[in-house]
Amino acid sequence: MADRKLRVLVVGLGNMGMSHALAYTRIPDFEVVGVCERRIASRKLPEALKGAAAYDNFEKALAELKPDVVSINTLPDTHAQFAIKAMEAGAHVFVEKPLADTAENAEKAVETARRTGKKLVVGYILRQHPSWVKFIEIAQQLGTPLVFRMNLNQQSNGETWDWHKRLLNSFPPIVDCGVHYVDVMCQMTKAKPVKVHAIGAALTNEVKQQNYGMLQVIFDDGSVGWYEAGWGPMMSETAFFVKDVIGPKGSVSIVMAETSGGVKSDDINAHTKTNQILWHHADMKTPDTRIDMTDEPSHDDLCEREQRYLLKAIREDLDLTDHMNDAVKSLKIVMAADRSIHEGRVIPLS
Repeated sequence: MADRKLRVLVVGLGNMGMSHALAYTRIPDFEVVGVCERRIASRKLPEALKGAAAYDNFEKALAELKPDVVSINTLPDTHAQFAIKAMEAGAHVFVEKPLADTAENAEKAVETARRTGKKLVVGYILRQHPSWVKFIEIAQQLGTPLVFRMNLNQQSNGETWDWHKRLLNSFPPIVDCGVHYVDVMCQMTKAKPVKVHAIGAALTNEVKQQNYGMLQVIFDDGSVGWYEAGWGPMMSETAFFVKDVIGPKGSVSIVMAETSGGVKSDDINAHTKTNQILWHHADMKTPDTRIDMTDEPSHDDLCEREQRYLLKAIREDLDLTDHMNDAVKSLKIVMAADRSIHEGRVIPLS
């Protein structure tokens, strides 16, 4: 396999799926041999994907193409199911976050990867972002305990609100987006998360799920954090992007990029953009450090980095145990938060 291209089947061609599909076409070691989507007949594919076989049924595509890699970018309630089928069929898997619709299904997917020896990479895009890697690195120097303050509210409308409404059939925002930022918290402190509490609100009757939520998580080293997320045309764009960590030795913050037209909260590129990291020192004799991050990868570049990481994992047989376990851990925390909303109580984390 090392001396030939890896044949890829891409399942799901929404925003993330199309970005990943095109990323494979820019990497010489990959070849997109198939694309799959329920409405593939009406999908106009870009020139780079014109040579791929088109399917509207995942099982048929998997059986006929026998790919080396399956890229899963569908709605969350199919992630684990498709990943397990792909690995059982002999394929390595890239799956968008969250890994599954339940912690139990996430653990089944990880167990399948271990049993089959196939690589399972979960789409935690911030792990491939140099600015976020630096953000985490600085936070780890701030002492213990840490205080995490994070949110990502999106004033979505039109196509983005339609997409969010589809996602809300599976998960509320604090679960779907929350796995990213809880994962960041867990990287900043290696302490064990012990309990979570959350509140939520339904700000629209267009969906059954609550489209706003806020969680609080407590770690056994005394670190605490909150994460807030809301989707919809009613959301405020005031302070919609807060990424702030405080410790005994100071604080570190991501400073949002500013453009002449302003930054829109539902712009997918704005979700990873940093522009600048501000490092404040508790020793006030030391001036604040401003780290310029304007020359950073675009969203599509980050998707390509994720697929290059998958390629490295396959070619070099990387041990992905920690990567997979971390994906399960962050999912467990946000799923417990959703449970906390519905049960109205603090949920202990085992």
